[in-house]
Amino acid sequence: MTRQYLDIQQRLRFYLTTPGVCPYLPDLDERKVFTSLEEAADPSALNDSLTQAGFRRSQRIAYRPACDGCNACISARIPVADFDMSRQWRRILNKNSNLTAHLTPAKATEEQFWLLRRYLDSRHLDGGMADMTMLDYASMVEETPVRTFVIEYRDTHTGDLVAAALTDALGDGLSMVYSFYDPSEARQSVGSYIILDHIRKAAKAKLPYVYLGYWVRNSEKMGYKARFKPLEVLTPAGWRELDLEIHGR
Repeated sequence: MTRQYLDIQQRLRFYLTTPGVCPYLPDLDERKVFTSLEEAADPSALNDSLTQAGFRRSQRIAYRPACDGCNACISARIPVADFDMSRQWRRILNKNSNLTAHLTPAKATEEQFWLLRRYLDSRHLDGGMADMTMLDYASMVEETPVRTFVIEYRDTHTGDLVAAALTDALGDGLSMVYSFYDPSEARQSVGSYIILDHIRKAAKAKLPYVYLGYWVRNSEKMGYKARFKPLEVLTPAGWRELDLEIHGR
């Protein structure tokens, strides 16, 4: 844990949620510790420091898991300069070469929302966002005290919105807050394509990392992140390359 984070920790007020159902592992409860980013004079700098310390942003707060007896959620990021753009990843880029990325302000649109609804109804009906309304979506996108944007991925030929990613710009990288896509495009591996495109964008901007949120061992929903190699995870000794033999498959 860095001195910078310890200094911030002393100045902020942190809160603990009540236990709730874990969205990733069966028969477990989750708890989170969180703080308001708006308590800081510079919310973006605070978000940078907390992200590096394993927190995630949701609207105006930063949170991290604080579960009793479980540490399965591990912060993960891709070191852009070392990423192995293998033949598998190049094939996915080629399969989605019909998509064009457009950076847009953090403003929710009905087009984005209805794409999100199709995605949730197809893939996450039992998740915590299953009942999300347009108002909820607008809050998720627009209630941000940091530099945030939405990347829209449109079919170059038809103009149709195929995918979108809510992304924070950090001092040392891009943090993927949430992404979703047309479920009919699943065979095109659009979800992986979005991550690959963020890696390309970070490289072009000379940013060292793409933050993916939490890698959760033994979770079908979150385990896919280990396919992006090398993947760094936050350990008690700091950020280290993921070793599945050590951290579990």
